[in-house]
Amino acid sequence: MHPDRNRPTLVLIHSPLVGPLTWQSTANILRAAGWRVQVPSLAGVTDGGPPYYVRLAARVADAVAGEAGRLALVAHSGAGALLPSIAALCAGRVAAHMYVDAALPRPGQSWFESVPDELRERLESLAQDGLLPPWHTWFPADAVAELVPDADLRARFFADNPRLPLAYFAEPVPVVNDGVNVCAYLQLSDAYRTLADEAEALSWPVLREPADHLAMLTRPELVADRLHALLERVLAT
Repeated sequence: MHPDRNRPTLVLIHSPLVGPLTWQSTANILRAAGWRVQVPSLAGVTDGGPPYYVRLAARVADAVAGEAGRLALVAHSGAGALLPSIAALCAGRVAAHMYVDAALPRPGQSWFESVPDELRERLESLAQDGLLPPWHTWFPADAVAELVPDADLRARFFADNPRLPLAYFAEPVPVVNDGVNVCAYLQLSDAYRTLADEAEALSWPVLREPADHLAMLTRPELVADRLHALLERVLAT
């Protein structure tokens, strides 16, 4: 199917803790359904040091600079905190923010300030020379295998995951005025129920799918379908 030029380009943004592989299969399904889709890679951005949010946002903005027309930013997990900074760099072109099992921006607050002290202390204990091990090693191996049961896919997912500086988690989210008033939330796992509740309290469209946090990687048809439904609701308003 040829892309529908009346629709915005979907910019699928992976969490800085993982890699672009998380979105690639979902992106292919959305393209086949007539969406224009970009999956920018954030690989290596944090290697350049702070300011991390500014650098990550600039990588996405640069990646979509050649796209004509409107954009819909679709963030997974930790990428949610990047959306205002990305939109602020995209010169009024962003039509909507879509959060998929994602953190909501807390301007002026760091990630460490938004999580329990026990988690912060655990990550600090894992860091070596200021770097954390890859995200998938933070959890028991059987828990990750349950999320990504296919061994080949799991190996590729692991290979895509970076080591992030501990300082990234201590950096406050920038305070910016992005001008985006249309937002929506897709909840995939119970861990993000509270954030979906918060989005609902803000009168955002919310869809709740009992799947799991990495469903865009392992069940891309499902996530593409739910994203399509949510986008149709948002873009009709």
